[in-house]
Amino acid sequence: AMDELLEALKAIAEPTRFRILVLCAHGELTVSELVDILGQSQPRVSRHLRLMVEAGVLQRQQEGSWAWYRATGDASSLAAGRRANQSLATLVEQITDLVPLDDPIITKDLERLDRIKETRDQKAAEYFAVNASEWNKIRSLHVDEAEVETALLKAFDKHDMGHFLDIGTGTGRILSVLSDKVEAAVGVDTSGQMLAIARSALAKTELDKCQVRQADMYNLPFEKAAFNSACFHMVLHYASDPEAAIREASRVLAPGGRIVIVDFAPHSNEELRKKHAHLWSGFSNEEITRWCENAGLNVNAPVNFEDGPLTVCLWTADLPANINSIEEVA
Repeated sequence: AMDELLEALKAIAEPTRFRILVLCAHGELTVSELVDILGQSQPRVSRHLRLMVEAGVLQRQQEGSWAWYRATGDASSLAAGRRANQSLATLVEQITDLVPLDDPIITKDLERLDRIKETRDQKAAEYFAVNASEWNKIRSLHVDEAEVETALLKAFDKHDMGHFLDIGTGTGRILSVLSDKVEAAVGVDTSGQMLAIARSALAKTELDKCQVRQADMYNLPFEKAAFNSACFHMVLHYASDPEAAIREASRVLAPGGRIVIVDFAPHSNEELRKKHAHLWSGFSNEEITRWCENAGLNVNAPVNFEDGPLTVCLWTADLPANINSIEEVA
């Protein structure tokens, strides 16, 4: 509507708010990070942010005690739990595209932004250094991840991925793998530490159409039918109730949508349960099929990867195009 566009233009047409918009178009930022970059007081920056969120040019996401801000677009709106207002998303994109990056103020802002991203990278690297040996030990037990990622791409090959949801996104790797095939993507995880790593990785690859946010897979903060595709990549073995997680994913899937599940086949490696917090020692085809069918999904036979002591399986499950919602599933 005309009124919304006018409010958006008013919100942008102020020097500090314009700088904020440019910064938030380059990645998600907290109030404290914006204070550091802009050199202004926290109350003043917070007032600017509130006005810009109200005008719809920024999206705000709460994660625990932190709030993250991002310029409005398909991915940021999806992450905030709603479809983008396309007029506002286009306006924001066109205005930020017009900004001369050699402007001295903008140049200094972006240099400070780079330093903040470097600090985040260091924290991510420290976490990896502590945990890398454990992760590598698990990787050595199964097929090379590149082979599974190729199969994952193939599983979505003839499917319009549209808006994509990566449940239990971890480091954000799957968002990167599938980014060329999606219109917009959101990765969710309960771990703030993992989300910090994912944000760092996505910023490096400049995947603006991918966002991450903190969320519980049993209670996703999204509307019914918000996504055209979804994925559980090596996630369900951590779930106390995998069937409930699949059912909730089906709820936010649009008719004709596809879910891909990648996980272990049943195994007897007790170390994964004792040392790595795996709640399930893999899944049988019968279990995954039953849970998916109970959620109204049609399941295809799995693709199996048997190179190593552990077998990795990939299932595809589709929501019929003639089902309007999960509530219609008897």
